[in-house]
Amino acid sequence: MKLLTMIAVMAATITIGKSVAAETGLDALIEREQASLNAVPERKFSGFFGFRTNPFKSRKTGTQQVEYTNDWLDKQPQATGGKQFSCLAEALYFEARGETVKGQFAVAEVILNRVRSAQFPNSPCGVINQGTGRRYQCQFTYTCDGHKEVIREQKAYQRVAKVARAAMDGLKSELTAGATYYHTTAVRPRWSRTFTNTTRIGVHLFYRDDRYLTALNN
Repeated sequence: MKLLTMIAVMAATITIGKSVAAETGLDALIEREQASLNAVPERKFSGFFGFRTNPFKSRKTGTQQVEYTNDWLDKQPQATGGKQFSCLAEALYFEARGETVKGQFAVAEVILNRVRSAQFPNSPCGVINQGTGRRYQCQFTYTCDGHKEVIREQKAYQRVAKVARAAMDGLKSELTAGATYYHTTAVRPRWSRTFTNTTRIGVHLFYRDDRYLTALNN
């Protein structure tokens, strides 16, 4: 039924397009059809043809499912995506590949909390590369430590990539209570004395700057 509906919509668009072309020309027709297609949410097209845009969502319950184990990650489909996904996956590899799966989700959550906060850039790549190139001002050490970012552990990368994909697909882990900062237990940065410590997961401590609210806190 969905497929028939989609065909009907496309047929109607073509029919309308012919009359519009007669009045406004081919260029105007192309612009109008492009605008119409852009107005349709991607999930609608996916639904028409039976594709699932979020592999982490249960068909039966409608809720997202996650287990913080490598076994669970290994059962998930290979993770792919565009530039923002790649930035997040790379950050998790260099910042948290030695952490537990739960810890990796927590680090991803912090990065995405920053994206939602007015205090930081509004994209994963913007957040991760903020300050890169300025001495002692980068937000993530691996981006300005002078070493080339080379991914040598492919298995570890495949796993953190799945974490990145799940986080970007809207999986609500809510592990850090709105944290936008973290550091390992091996260091104690000055800012940790002024922010609210929300939790510890593995070797990372997480903090929230209560002067700013993220979407997670609202």
